[in-house]
Amino acid sequence: MEITIYHYLALGLAVFVLGIAGSIMSKHVIKMLISIEFILTGVNINFVTFASFCDNVNFNGYIFTLFYTAIGAVEFALALYIFYLMYRSKKTENIDKYGEL
Repeated sequence: MEITIYHYLALGLAVFVLGIAGSIMSKHVIKMLISIEFILTGVNINFVTFASFCDNVNFNGYIFTLFYTAIGAVEFALALYIFYLMYRSKKTENIDKYGEL
């Protein structure tokens, strides 16, 4: 069995949908942040897939993935810091307690 572009796209879609479902259903802030990282990973899989199968001359998909990963890491670090500041005042991880933001 040969692995084609459709297998990679299905994997990217599955990771993306898993991240969407996790961010919608979770009430815990850390789980929501990890779910957002799953969404970013699903998009990165699709970028690399299209760069590998469709773009033989330029490396635009790889460059987008590199910047997207760097932006995702910075976003995750900032979100963790903001959550730390919120946790110090409320002493809970439940997202429902942070309604006054």
